[in-house]
Amino acid sequence: MGFEKIMFYIFAAILVISALKIITARNTVHAALFLVLAFFTTAALWLMLEAEFLAMVLVLVYVGAVMVLFLFVVMMLNVNVDELRAGVARYLPVGAAVAIAIILEMSYFILGGFDNSQFTPVTHGADYSNTRAIGNILYTEYLLAFEIAAVLLLLAIVAAITLTLRRRPNTKFQNPSEQVKVRKVDRLRIIKGMDSEN
Repeated sequence: MGFEKIMFYIFAAILVISALKIITARNTVHAALFLVLAFFTTAALWLMLEAEFLAMVLVLVYVGAVMVLFLFVVMMLNVNVDELRAGVARYLPVGAAVAIAIILEMSYFILGGFDNSQFTPVTHGADYSNTRAIGNILYTEYLLAFEIAAVLLLLAIVAAITLTLRRRPNTKFQNPSEQVKVRKVDRLRIIKGMDSEN
């Protein structure tokens, strides 16, 4: 077994363990941090496949921006986890059915549903640019899907902002319309004729 295969199995094991910890962690912040680990491990696997651009985009965009947004939303919403855990038993049959379907699909591919010779990594020359290859495919063949994904991400941002903009008790906030109506005589008092002290 070569060094690349050993590293692949190590990264794949870390990825599978972190993915399991994402869905089994009791603390949402811990789940988000395990998702960061999964992103970094996926980026390492993409580097092994000579997809450097995708690996760097995954680290910069998802870990650097999306995960920070997730953490902010999780901490700002202050979700009551006990209430969510109370209703887990109702969704257990649906969750079990989805899990069984995923296991059957993955088993089909892992146990010989595809030819391994088709998935061997292709080595390229030094002048090859995977950024150009991705751009050519993304903006020609998958342009409509790319634009739909952009609209969905915009809706997700608007939904996240809407969820965090709620009135909380004992919160100080400003009213811009009242601030505009303010007059100088209400705020400023000039006192004339005071004797200066030596």
